[in-house]
Amino acid sequence: MPRNPVLDASRIRAAALHIIDRDGLAGLSMRKLAAELGVRAASLYGHVATKDDLLHEVAGAILEEVDVGGFAGGDWRHGLVTCARSYRAALAAHPNIVPFLAYGPAHREASLRRLDVVHGALVAAGWTRREATMIAASLVYLVLGAALSSFSRGFSADRARYGDRYPNLDKAHLLPSVAAELDHDSFELALDAFVTGLGQRARG
Repeated sequence: MPRNPVLDASRIRAAALHIIDRDGLAGLSMRKLAAELGVRAASLYGHVATKDDLLHEVAGAILEEVDVGGFAGGDWRHGLVTCARSYRAALAAHPNIVPFLAYGPAHREASLRRLDVVHGALVAAGWTRREATMIAASLVYLVLGAALSSFSRGFSADRARYGDRYPNLDKAHLLPSVAAELDHDSFELALDAFVTGLGQRARG
């Protein structure tokens, strides 16, 4: 093994994401990242200027997984569904970075390239530029909301906590055991309602 490990952008991003996945956003520091890579912290600054810049690079790499190819055939509904599902999957793989992504796309090339495709496809399909912006924003709200928390896992498995005081929630204690399935199906329900509602508005 070389005494001074060779650094490149890809290796730095991968190590940073590993720390975020393991320790959370607050757990990432340039000092900890350097230790993870087996180098001095000063060595990192030749590749990335600040921690914030590094986070944008990590976020950009994750967002490369978002698929906007569904818009290519001219079906905006299919494009939105494909985009939303792949977006949620990309964030679900790295939930600790979701709060950082919630700040918006302004500094991330991957976000802006995908947003440009979505916006252009919606306008080409007949939506106004304002409507296209609102639809893209609504899609982000839907996906980030689904990625930020699990509705089902937020309940206690203690049956006694709900049964007497909240009679309409007498089965709520079962939700944590089916959280993955219910959260997936709830996201799909919201996505279907979103796209169907837009379709009705387009015909109105």
